[in-house]
Amino acid sequence: QVQLVESGGGLVQAGGSLRLSCAASGIILSINRAGWYRQAPGKQRELVASITRGGSTNYADSVKGRFAISRDSAKNTVYLQMSNLKPEDPAGYFCKSDGLYAYWGQGTQVTVSA
Repeated sequence: QVQLVESGGGLVQAGGSLRLSCAASGIILSINRAGWYRQAPGKQRELVASITRGGSTNYADSVKGRFAISRDSAKNTVYLQMSNLKPEDPAGYFCKSDGLYAYWGQGTQVTVSA
């Protein structure tokens, strides 16, 4: 059974930082493209950052320079380091693995206070 479990969300002040984790079981994250997405109430889910099998990364323009995606193959975990959080960043953040099949985690909530 494949599971992606996100953690690390919470409440942080604007300008603060959080690190999200996505721990996988049943699949090997490093052989697929992995990504972090976010969805705010009333909005579509959007790609925030992704990392390919080869380690290439891609970011939404709105988070470039502030967020960093990384992967620890030994822990089968993908991370999203978020810095300088802004009022427009609050959302549910979801991890996704894209391979032969796509798998989603259940999400973790990020809230930013002014």
